Amino acid sequence: MSSWDNETLMLRFENSFVAALPGDPVETNVPRPVRNASYTRVSPTPVRAPLLLAWSDALGEELGIARPQPGSPALEALAGNRVLPGMQPYAARYGGHQFGVWAGQLGDGRAITLGEIVARDGSRQELQLKGAGRTPYSRTADGRAVLRSSLREYLCSEALHRLGVPTTRALSLVGTGEDVIRDMFYDGHPAPEPGAIVCRVAPSFLRFGNFQIHAAHEETEILGKLLDFTIQKHFSGISKPDSFMELCRKTALLMTDWMRLGFVHGVMNTDNMSVLGLTIDYGPYGWLEGYDPMWTPNTTDAEGRRYAYGNQPHIALWNLARLAEALLPIVEKDALEAGLKLYGDVYQDAMTRALAQKLGLSSLEEDDGLIQDLFKVYSETETDFTIFFRNLARVERPEDEEILKGSFYGKPAQGLKAWLHQYASRIKSDPLPAATRAQRMNAVNPKYVPRNYLAQQAIDAMAQGDASVLDKLMKVLERPYDEQPANDAFAARRPEWARHKAGCSALSCSS
Repeated sequence: MSSWDNETLMLRFENSFVAALPGDPVETNVPRPVRNASYTRVSPTPVRAPLLLAWSDALGEELGIARPQPGSPALEALAGNRVLPGMQPYAARYGGHQFGVWAGQLGDGRAITLGEIVARDGSRQELQLKGAGRTPYSRTADGRAVLRSSLREYLCSEALHRLGVPTTRALSLVGTGEDVIRDMFYDGHPAPEPGAIVCRVAPSFLRFGNFQIHAAHEETEILGKLLDFTIQKHFSGISKPDSFMELCRKTALLMTDWMRLGFVHGVMNTDNMSVLGLTIDYGPYGWLEGYDPMWTPNTTDAEGRRYAYGNQPHIALWNLARLAEALLPIVEKDALEAGLKLYGDVYQDAMTRALAQKLGLSSLEEDDGLIQDLFKVYSETETDFTIFFRNLARVERPEDEEILKGSFYGKPAQGLKAWLHQYASRIKSDPLPAATRAQRMNAVNPKYVPRNYLAQQAIDAMAQGDASVLDKLMKVLERPYDEQPANDAFAARRPEWARHKAGCSALSCSS
């Protein structure tokens, strides 16, 4: 394991993005419009009393980095109090469509990339601090992050990784020892909350909006350089047209993962969409508990429900179309249109396979009625998406109805018995053996997901100085598909007290 806790600071940092793309010539760190640049060099703002609240041992092992000690240069760097040798920190410039409307310049308003390191597997990984202070892209904000939002990102990014979903990762959670003023519900009642910084890790944090901002200001030369850089670093050996098609393919597979797991991102603006097909920017996310395709965890989206669970595949395509418009000056139109078509084809095929796997079938053939009737069962009564599919692996006969009763928040659906007759008949005719079916279902239907009420319990405990609740939850989520009888409480339905509790149901964009 490399050490960055001593004065030799053996960890080596590289800065390919800074070297390849034009930077902002203005060094003043004040919110302002930026032109003809892909980033602005800016250092994090130091905090008063950094304290390591959480550390991902697994990710640290992959990166070859040891857990930092109190007062060490490493901890100081993760808090934004020290820039280590080789780091060239910057905030990226990007724009984006927010809730379907072009919002102009956005950029890293509270995120600062420290640099790149080479992980043990040879991959290059960027380290980025979220909540590290003001940048030229902060607009009227302070560039800080509160404990609840930083902990939620730390928790869910690592949980999704364990679930097999492409995502940015989280290395550390550092308390700042300072309060941050936030109006949690945007209702005119701001209040102090403990601050925290999460260190995010990914091969790149480039998003659709990085390209859109250059296209919007007709900075075609920089747009071309950015695309060349992206292809060279992340799509090696692929042409410009094929790179867009590959992004469309990756995005379709990402949406399949979100939908098969009941994950709702909550704020799918184009500036929150990764050009590597990763889950990025964890804000008001949530997990389907009572199944509802129009459910959104985002209070800002409560009226329009643009980013509801059932809309996510369509929104991803809409966002890809906006990226295609930005790339029109440098990529052939036919190739962009082909990429958008490919998205639909890949998503349909992948989602069909995912549904078959969730139901324990070797394939879906003439099963439209089975699927439609299943969702009718869902709609009859409040049905827990995760628990239903997990328990379904133990169902073999129509008489096994009792096994599924724990999936319902109220009385079991009236149509359940009839659907079970269909399902039992279908699995009997499927060539997949019963033992294999259950094993394969449990490999794709998790028992444990980071439900919002579990996250809120960890937040509440951490705010009181108790890290054990988060540590225990993270340990359980390391094996989301495994039976862990001692941890069954983490797989329970959302308790009634959490139905309307702040942080346990809907959340604001500041979450």
